[in-house]
Amino acid sequence: MGVTLTEEGADRLDLYARRLVEYNEKVNLTAITAPDEIVNKHFVDSLMLLKYAPLAAGVSVCDVGTGAGFPGLVLLAALPDLKVTLMDSINKKLEFSRLLAAELGLSADIVTIRAENAGKRPEYRERFDVVTARAVAQLNLLAEYCVPLVKVGGVFAPLKAVLSDEERQRGCGAAAALGAGAAKKHRYTLPDGSEREIVVFKKNSATPGRYPRYAAQIAGKPL
Repeated sequence: MGVTLTEEGADRLDLYARRLVEYNEKVNLTAITAPDEIVNKHFVDSLMLLKYAPLAAGVSVCDVGTGAGFPGLVLLAALPDLKVTLMDSINKKLEFSRLLAAELGLSADIVTIRAENAGKRPEYRERFDVVTARAVAQLNLLAEYCVPLVKVGGVFAPLKAVLSDEERQRGCGAAAALGAGAAKKHRYTLPDGSEREIVVFKKNSATPGRYPRYAAQIAGKPL
């Protein structure tokens, strides 16, 4: 797939997979628990960001709606010098990531907050080099949750299934209204044959102060 893991990174992901299956017996984190499916659908998919997004030591990354740590904690397991924030509104899912990060010796900022609320707070608004999300929402809705968190000059890089022309067009329009443009799309096929897409938006200007709106407004009148 064009992504290289160190032996230590592979070992961390091996432990990640085992702990995911164990913890999933107590808290429903994922329907995917077969080892090969965890590798293909969770790990490989998450790691493709290393190929298509500007990720390197010291880069700040925010993973919105991270759930059990996909893709943010997977990226951190592969590249421990990233500055990763894992963000989700459901604390019981984040508790898994807290326990796993501690066991792996990884440092992450793990916060229970809704993305639209984070986007209004100065400690999160326009603070991140890269903001990503995986399997969260339609692209135009997701843009309003995520782009306000991206610093000017940074990127919004969501992981998606292959987009329809309509979703891509609406997503690009929403991103432009929020200060991000020049989208580059990257399509790839996972080892199991599933097709995926990463769209990378560069943030060129500050997000207008009226965004993000409240969740009901985002859903009721999407950009």
